[in-house]
Amino acid sequence: MTIRVLLADDHPVVRSGLAGLLAVEADVEVVGEAADGEHAVTRARALHPDLVLMDLRMPRLDGAAATARIVAEVPGTRVLVLTTYETDADILRAVEAGATGYLLKDTPRAELVAGVRAAARGEAALSPSVARRLVQQVRGGHDERLTARETQVLAGVARGLSNAAIGQELFIAEATVKTHLLRVFAKLGVDDRTRAVTAAMERGILPTG
Repeated sequence: MTIRVLLADDHPVVRSGLAGLLAVEADVEVVGEAADGEHAVTRARALHPDLVLMDLRMPRLDGAAATARIVAEVPGTRVLVLTTYETDADILRAVEAGATGYLLKDTPRAELVAGVRAAARGEAALSPSVARRLVQQVRGGHDERLTARETQVLAGVARGLSNAAIGQELFIAEATVKTHLLRVFAKLGVDDRTRAVTAAMERGILPTG
């Protein structure tokens, strides 16, 4: 399967560099580019890419707002934020908007490509510094326990349900499921679904039987 990617960044040089970097990957195809958030939404609706590589700071409509619209209006399209900014507010806005992952522009090439593949599969792709910030933010709240909703989402994962299926069962958006999962990962100190379930069982949060 070829991963069809839309590049959204207001700097032509960045878009060109990303296009060149991804062009050598046999399973990745850049199908379009957008220079601002509004254009990104329009192009996503027209092209139905598998993944949008989204900058955060763009004219007309910022990356977080564009992400929220794409996730809502183009089912099946994932958004992977690629930015130079890593403040807590930026990270949370992107995650809450429905972004599948959050990488920084200084991410090594191999890790960026791996992140594209992971995000296209619906898996969280986080730069290490971003993951640390999420963990610190959660711990800063002095409450590392999972909320009732987070536990329900994780129980769905343990039963082998997809994010979409969990959302349908709990009557919440798939993007909301992803947000809950990212917070679960941060609270449990893990970086994928399997480890989250294992850690929850070890801590008695989920039944082992």
